[in-house]
Amino acid sequence: MLLCRVRAVSQTLARCGRRSHRAGGLLHRALYLSSSRCHGAAPGEGSAQPAEGQSQYRDTVLLPRTDFPMKLTGQKLLDREVQIQKECGFAELYSWQRERKAKKEFCLHDGPPYANGDPHVGHALNKILKDIRNRFEMLRGRQVHYIPGWDCHGLPIELKALGELGSDSQALSPLQIRQKARAFAEGAVARQKAAFQRWGVMADWDQCYYTYDGAYEAAQLKVFQEMHSKGFVYQDYKPVYWSPSSRTALAEAELEYNPEHVSRAIYATFPLTTLPPKMASEAEGLESVSVLVWTTQPWTIPANQAVCYMPNAQYSVVKRADNSQLLLVASERTASMAALLGTELETVGTFTGSQLEGGMCKHPTLPDKQVPLLPANHVTMGKGTGLVHTAPAHGMEDYSVASQFKLTVECMVDEDGKFTALAGPELENLSVMTEGTDKVISMLKECGSLVREEQCVHSYPYDWRTKQPVVIRPSKQWFINTASLKDKAKDALQKVRIVPESARASLLTMLDRRTYWCISRQRSWGVPIPVFYHRDTGDALINKHTVSHVAKLFKEKGSDCWWELPIESLLPPEVLKKSKAGPVSDYVRGEDVLDIWFDSGASWAAVLEEEEEGESEEPESRLSWLPAPLRKPLVPESDSRADAYVEGKDQIGGWFQSSLLTSVAVRNKAPYKSLVVHGFAVSEKGEKMSKSLGNVVDPDEVINGGKDSSKSAYGADVLRWWVAESNVFSEVQIGPSALNSARDSISKLRNTVRFLLGNLQGFDPRTQAVDPKEMHYIDQYMLHLLREYSIKVTDAYSEFDAGRAIRVLQAFISRDLSSFYFSIIKDRLYCDPEDSLGRRSCQTVLEEILDGVIHSIAPILPHLAEEAYLHAPGHDKGETLFKSGWIKSSSVWRQPGLEEAVEGACAIRDSLLSSIPGKNAAQYDLFIAIEPCLLFELMESLQDKPSSTSSQLAELMMVARVTLCSALPRDLPPEALITNGSFLINLEGGVIREDSAYSIAVVPTSAARCPRCRRYTAESAECLCPRCQTLLSQTH
Repeated sequence: MLLCRVRAVSQTLARCGRRSHRAGGLLHRALYLSSSRCHGAAPGEGSAQPAEGQSQYRDTVLLPRTDFPMKLTGQKLLDREVQIQKECGFAELYSWQRERKAKKEFCLHDGPPYANGDPHVGHALNKILKDIRNRFEMLRGRQVHYIPGWDCHGLPIELKALGELGSDSQALSPLQIRQKARAFAEGAVARQKAAFQRWGVMADWDQCYYTYDGAYEAAQLKVFQEMHSKGFVYQDYKPVYWSPSSRTALAEAELEYNPEHVSRAIYATFPLTTLPPKMASEAEGLESVSVLVWTTQPWTIPANQAVCYMPNAQYSVVKRADNSQLLLVASERTASMAALLGTELETVGTFTGSQLEGGMCKHPTLPDKQVPLLPANHVTMGKGTGLVHTAPAHGMEDYSVASQFKLTVECMVDEDGKFTALAGPELENLSVMTEGTDKVISMLKECGSLVREEQCVHSYPYDWRTKQPVVIRPSKQWFINTASLKDKAKDALQKVRIVPESARASLLTMLDRRTYWCISRQRSWGVPIPVFYHRDTGDALINKHTVSHVAKLFKEKGSDCWWELPIESLLPPEVLKKSKAGPVSDYVRGEDVLDIWFDSGASWAAVLEEEEEGESEEPESRLSWLPAPLRKPLVPESDSRADAYVEGKDQIGGWFQSSLLTSVAVRNKAPYKSLVVHGFAVSEKGEKMSKSLGNVVDPDEVINGGKDSSKSAYGADVLRWWVAESNVFSEVQIGPSALNSARDSISKLRNTVRFLLGNLQGFDPRTQAVDPKEMHYIDQYMLHLLREYSIKVTDAYSEFDAGRAIRVLQAFISRDLSSFYFSIIKDRLYCDPEDSLGRRSCQTVLEEILDGVIHSIAPILPHLAEEAYLHAPGHDKGETLFKSGWIKSSSVWRQPGLEEAVEGACAIRDSLLSSIPGKNAAQYDLFIAIEPCLLFELMESLQDKPSSTSSQLAELMMVARVTLCSALPRDLPPEALITNGSFLINLEGGVIREDSAYSIAVVPTSAARCPRCRRYTAESAECLCPRCQTLLSQTH
């Protein structure tokens, strides 16, 4: 029975071998054992070439012809890219695809870049990465939702705008400051937008979102109001990161940590005035014990309210050998303290932390002040003495201790980072980080409390804008209670796909670190917090009525109206009545603005989400600045979550988190289905780009060339290839080497496209294409490979892995096309009759390959792809690639049985090429000996005669003649090269397996080279081969 099945398969292949060579899908992929498939013949070997000099047959050979240029450089390249953008409608493409019907939508929500400077390579990395995915999704038929946006508020813009005015800026009103800041932001937006368009990023650039737009601000206030009504937003007096250089509070995401910061660390004593009861009962003679503390911020000592210990740790009273001073320190820190002080420390008594309860210490700089010893969980033993100086006004953990034990929180530092009068006359008006620290250390020396001072290099928070150190000081601010949102946010993240998955841990760590989020800023350029304060009590008036009214005004007039309108308009009688508040004269408007991370973090509400019915006369008025086709945020069946957020890893603690927290607070879900986290652009040496290092790469210079001739103009496609080819999930290096490599890769690709176009001259696939069933075996096999290629490249793009798509492309071109198919088909293309079945079969496949290649590169190289499409056959003038859909592969092309036959021939071909290394296979005859078996019948399907110079098997082997036999002839000449091999046939999923042995003999041919086709198939050097004789006789 098994033999019958094998014979049936063999007979089917044999019947189809003469012309159509159908594989029938009966066989499954085989693995040959003798050697891997390696098409080692160099392109052009044995192929038809015009003879040197004036060949009389030159005009009879169908050589490639195309107007597609081999190379474009310099200004020609730049002009061509701009021309392609105009000719192919790059500017209108986004609107076109939004208006077409589509079953599915792909929403990539644009994280707004900051509008405070010129475009840089970080922008290029981010925007191009997004555009590659958007173009891919659009090509495969989805309706892309992508509205570019800009983050336009905040201190950096305000400072840059005012910096141009110098000291004159001090006299400006909030409205004047906002006017200057807006103008600055608009200029930055215009420059960035122009660059993004030049890079080929697909969008409707006339319809973007801006965080200073009134409709956007209104949507943001609705998020704020919803969070406030749920109790997530509250006002409190607590320590916050404060930037004296910016004179505003900062959130964690606005900090940069300087690992090289140098502090003046001190060890200071707090004399015990009241021994802890449990300690006093166990030891005598300890009346003069001092608690030893360590701090890197000596300026906080005047604000000390307690000394904290670890309840479960062990503490020792030690006596210094050099001066008999008694010190209380953690037992496990005793040895390190002895080394630090340069003296022996004798242990006098040992106690547990819990035994320290009830002790009181004398404040070192305030003689009349007593501070308690208190337990705390934040005390560690890694550094210091195991006893922590606690100033609730200047530390987050310190504040927690104060809240637990009802300690006072006194702020002795003003908005400029200087001591206030509360610190005393000696310290008042001194900057705490400089001369204030000097004075405090001097005061500790004078009172005998200073034990040691040292330089401490450690990581310290800096203002990310001014690059100056910050302090922690208490201030009355507005906060979001992130601690109460943390668990919900973590649950929401479990449903989010994160690429790379390793970034998930960082996101969770950032959430754990953030117990509250300070969202108020003491500046002018931002969205005002819609709160009113009672003139006498200072109580805040804020509720859904007040916020909704202000949001409506912002939508109509923009947030400038907060300063422009009288308070009677901001707080009208009907709102006061609903709020059960007193007369409007009792209230003043607040002066704080919202943190810009809250601005951008609410973008999902402004851009993605539809308003609830009845909320507005126009259902989609939240997006009212957009034209009708773009206004609908998402398709009806959508859950208003974006398919993807794609940003750099710095947004793990920034936009990713602020978007997550606001969305979870309001909607109990994340605003995104997937997060893609990419690395930063760095120099070729892996260094952070810096003007001082001279390693900054300007994307404009990459495209257009530098002012000096040494910097080449690469064009936009090279910049896009650099992004696509890079491993974007780590640091992405850019420089001359990377850019030159990208240019060379595109040049090789361009030559491949040119070869395809050249051989399709005069071919119209609409009327001249050959049905796959009628094609040559090798052509059907290439369609099979093309289908596999299309699947692989589609999968790569779907995984946000454009680098893999490039590697798949390059492998396909190098292995399957240049080194294999192109070298085999040149004779048929150049020398067969123009309208012959064999040539048209080949051209049909070449057109499919061209279509597949240029569509697969289109998301990365839209300019090159559209340029090639303009030259490609088969479509009308004016049609563009991006309106033609994705790669057109057919399930009919899947031919595992066909692949089995060709792979078997390829195994034999590899044996042939390895036996004549470096020589031209066309100068040899090939004898293939296979005992009667399935492999023999497979080869018979490629050659139906025992010996042939024109069979498909001879074409595939690229030799002069192939003789197929069951055993090698006995009369082979002495110079014959004999090689043995085997091929494993695997049929029907392994049901039938056959390891078929074969032998080959390679013999120099006795035939002469044909002067027309250059194959060794003529009787003499003066004569044409039979094929060429027949062709020329028919044409003359």
